[in-house]
Amino acid sequence: MPNIVLFSGSSHQDQSQHVADRLGLELGKVVTKKFSNQETSMEIGESVRGEDVYIMQNKKDKSRAPVSAKLVANMLSVAGADHIVTMDLHASRIRGFFDIPVDNLYAEPAVLQWIRENIAEWKNCISLGSQRVTSIADRLNVEFALIRKERKKANEVDGMVLVGDVKDRVAILVDDMADTCGTVCHAADKLLSAGATKVYAALIHGILSGPAISRINNAAFEAVVVTNTILQEDKMKHCTKIQVTDISMILAEAIRRAHSGESVSYLFSHAPL
Repeated sequence: MPNIVLFSGSSHQDQSQHVADRLGLELGKVVTKKFSNQETSMEIGESVRGEDVYIMQNKKDKSRAPVSAKLVANMLSVAGADHIVTMDLHASRIRGFFDIPVDNLYAEPAVLQWIRENIAEWKNCISLGSQRVTSIADRLNVEFALIRKERKKANEVDGMVLVGDVKDRVAILVDDMADTCGTVCHAADKLLSAGATKVYAALIHGILSGPAISRINNAAFEAVVVTNTILQEDKMKHCTKIQVTDISMILAEAIRRAHSGESVSYLFSHAPL
C-alpha cells in the first residue's frame, strides 16, 4: 500500500509484524533502546516526509500500572496524531477524552469465530459475563445468564451470584479483561456446581498477572481463549489451557480502510477473511 509507514512500539512486535504482513508492508526502521533507569529511547531510521504514519502500541500489561487516559490523549494529540484506533477499551467512555476521532474496534468477531471452530457443542452453550455478553449470545443464537460479583477490594471477590440456569449446558464465560483471574476461576467453580457440563472462558485482554496461571491450571476450564493484544507465548508454555485467537487481521483491515477513506464500522461486527 503506497504512502503508509507502519512502526512498531516495544510492547508487541510480533503483533505489529502480523499486521504489516497482512498489509504487504515492511515494518518501518526503528531502533529501541532501554536505559538502566528504564527510560526508553526510540530512533526512527527512515524518512516519513509525505507519508501516512501508523504506530502500533498495545495497552499496559502489568497489574497496578497507572493508565492516565486523559493525559495520554492530550499527549497524542499534541504530538500530531489525528486518528486513534483502539481494541476493546475497558471503558468506552475513554473515547471522550480525545479531541480527535477514535475508532474502538471489537475482538468479538474473532472470538465468535474461535467458539464456532473449537467448541463442538457451541449450539447448546450458554454465555455468561458482563458488558457485551448479550451481543455474543445474540450472534450465536443462544441464551445468556449473568454472574453478579461483589468485591471487598481490587482483585478479590467477596461473593458471586448466578442469575440463570446452566444445568446440562456448556458454559462460556466472557469478559473484556482478566488480570489475576480470581473472579473467572471462582465463576467456573460456581458454574460446575450449578450443573454446567463444561466451562470455557473467552477473555479479550489476557493480562494474566501474579497467580493467574496457577489459578487457571487448577481450575476446571476446558480452555481459556485470549486474543493476542498482549503477547502470550511465555504464559502458554506454563498453561496448556490457554489458547490464542489472532486479531491482527482486524487491525490491518482498520488501517487499510482508514487509509482508503472507507468506513471502519464494518469491523465492529465482522471479522475480515
